[in-house]
Amino acid sequence: MRTPLKFKDSSRSQFYPTVRKRVDAYFNEKALSPHANGAMWAKASFFLVGYALLYGLIMSNQFSLWTMLVMAIVLGMFAAFIGFNVSHDGLHGAFSAHAWVNRILGNSFYLLGANPYIWKITHNVVHHTYTNIPGHDEDIDLAPGLVRLDPGEEIRPWHRFQQWYTFPLYALASLSWVFRKDYVKFFKSQIGHTDNSCHPRSEYIKLFASKAIYYVCFLVLPFLVLDLAWWQILVGFVLMHLAEGLVLGLVFQLAHAVEGTDFPLPNEQGDIQNAWAIHQMHTTANFAPEVPWPLFFAEA
Repeated sequence: MRTPLKFKDSSRSQFYPTVRKRVDAYFNEKALSPHANGAMWAKASFFLVGYALLYGLIMSNQFSLWTMLVMAIVLGMFAAFIGFNVSHDGLHGAFSAHAWVNRILGNSFYLLGANPYIWKITHNVVHHTYTNIPGHDEDIDLAPGLVRLDPGEEIRPWHRFQQWYTFPLYALASLSWVFRKDYVKFFKSQIGHTDNSCHPRSEYIKLFASKAIYYVCFLVLPFLVLDLAWWQILVGFVLMHLAEGLVLGLVFQLAHAVEGTDFPLPNEQGDIQNAWAIHQMHTTANFAPEVPWPLFFAEA
């Protein structure tokens, strides 16, 4: 049984209250809302409308095979961009002051074939509480034994080649999410150190119903509507998800699994020798701070 983790603020750090005070003062002085501004709403609209437009153009059956293939790949990228820029912020409650607005935007996760309920447990609760702590933050367990993200993990001979084979594994992340990951996580009794044994009955229905709708929209309907062979539809579906998975994997890992971030270990009593907020700073990296355009596509 894992020892419960505790963040031990032995120095009684004033870091977190000081940061909160300064951030609140900044928004007050600038007369800014801490929620989405016009540019953020415009970006969210761009990705949502683009996603719907690409899907509609493919399903119109008015384009050549190669054109539809390119659109399928771009559709996969747009799905990832929705995950970063719309779903993620909505599920964190950061998009709007109104909970119902955040809930609707968070449910855009269904467009990726992913489940927002289980994401809130694995990401909002587990990942953001135990960031980069081996054995507790499952986000750094990309492929245990195969991909080494934790510097404290045993080095194996094949790890010297992981800079080459990790990218194809990232590309498989979205397919795994759609067909495997959500089911596995949903039915695990524990995720990290968090109890995961009891879910509302409605969430069981949402999980299976949303997955079924996604499979129909992206596998059954194309077979019925498009003048393509089944294997051509399958190739387009797989390439769409390879593009989506690669973008998702790269951006999520860049926030935490890079040089300069810590992978702290608790002591024998299960204590992390830092306040939680300081722990977050030590385990998180800024994404492209000097280059503005990547933030348009991958602000997570």
